[in-house]
Amino acid sequence: MVRKNPPVLWLVLPLAFLLYFYHLAAVGLIGPDEPRYAAIARTMASSGDWITPRLLGVPWFEKPALLYWMEAVFFRAGFGPEMAPRFPIALLAVAFLVFYRWILRREFGDRPAAFSTAILGTSAAWLVSSQIATTDLPLAATYSGAMLLALPWVRRRDAAWLPWVAVLLGLAVLAKGPVAVALACPILIPWKGPFWSNLGSSVRAFLRLRVVLLFLAVTLPWYALCTWANGTAFLREFFWKHNVERFLSSTAVGNHGQPFWYFGPILLALLLPWTPLVPLTFRRVFYNDSARLFLLLWTVLWLVFFSRSANKLPSYILPMIPAATVLLGLAIAEVRNAAPWLAVCAFLLIAFPIAAPLLPVAVATGLTHAPTPHFQWTWSAPVAIAGLVWALDRSGRRLAAVMTIVVGAAAGTLLMKSIAVHDLDRIASARTLWMELAPRQDTICVDWVPRGMEYSLDYYFVPPLPPCAQSPRLVWLHQLAGQPPVLGAAKPAP
Repeated sequence: MVRKNPPVLWLVLPLAFLLYFYHLAAVGLIGPDEPRYAAIARTMASSGDWITPRLLGVPWFEKPALLYWMEAVFFRAGFGPEMAPRFPIALLAVAFLVFYRWILRREFGDRPAAFSTAILGTSAAWLVSSQIATTDLPLAATYSGAMLLALPWVRRRDAAWLPWVAVLLGLAVLAKGPVAVALACPILIPWKGPFWSNLGSSVRAFLRLRVVLLFLAVTLPWYALCTWANGTAFLREFFWKHNVERFLSSTAVGNHGQPFWYFGPILLALLLPWTPLVPLTFRRVFYNDSARLFLLLWTVLWLVFFSRSANKLPSYILPMIPAATVLLGLAIAEVRNAAPWLAVCAFLLIAFPIAAPLLPVAVATGLTHAPTPHFQWTWSAPVAIAGLVWALDRSGRRLAAVMTIVVGAAAGTLLMKSIAVHDLDRIASARTLWMELAPRQDTICVDWVPRGMEYSLDYYFVPPLPPCAQSPRLVWLHQLAGQPPVLGAAKPAP
């Protein structure tokens, strides 16, 4: 007999998928990373040099080439300046959710798979990262895909998927670097029997010749060719400066120093609105098989490793989110009374209407500089949703309760996009300026703008606007943090 999916799934899934593409190009490229990576990809597409990343004509070795290749393909296909960088990321995010549901259904059953996919797909971490053209989601998707395909190996020593594990780990190393291999070590652990006596045989069994060769076949060509083309400058810049020094020193690269406990609250924020489910995973009896212990170690390993890093950014722990949401999905599938837990999740949907008007300033200057929010009628909607969710779960319709939160998260995301896009485009991106000033850009120079706006200006204005200190022009461009850019007449000579 053919199993039928509940009708609620067919109603919600198309909306959930559309979330990743609605208003995808409504805001120009923002922040220092997104326009910088897109500019490199655009240069690759136009020059035909797919080996050496170049920013404004200068070799740029901060990240490997996978993201640039993805974006360059869409530049070559004729996609616009926003869609070419962002569309492949959103597409990858959706494709991973399809894979995620499939592998979890094989390993844990239909209900935990449905719950886990709903939680990941509407989590703040996955929604936000799918809309930004950076290396974080490609790393998370490829690394997490490899780890999830290793579940049959972890549970049953079934090696059928190990070649694909090797391929995806290779792609993860091309996405962001060697950290993916370093943090894939839970695959090597012997999850049954004495640990130390079985460790050697477990490592040898996994690192069979075909697996190693496939990994090297995916990873080695670009690294070898980039070293051949650029010599030790590539090795020194990429491996030492952007991997070793970035981990050891907060001042060597980026200056993103944070306290050791930084990722604790960040993890809770990234799981919104599903954060209240976290305590359900604290029960010892919950970890009753090797697959769950594997997921727990995967999560803890990323959290501890990057807590030790001198530089810390919220996106660093994105590759642990798929493991964490599997645990949350299993917990909500097994708990006897989920009504209070899910009702609190529904109430936390209030974060969407609260954050919507604050988002432009928060992105431009940081959350601490955002204004105090004022009460709006939309804040009351999550209260009603929480009541409905409680009633649905108490009546035995847990899937409907979870999907009600999914619909609420979808509505909140659409509300946030609709409210924030205009101001975000004016404050954090140079696209509006470019459309207005391109015909007379040879009369304008840049006095001072925040770092993110500087890279956005360089992406949209080709050739880039010069600094006023080096090439004074009739019109000077200036921007205060959190405010739209302004134009002024040339400053008089001192």
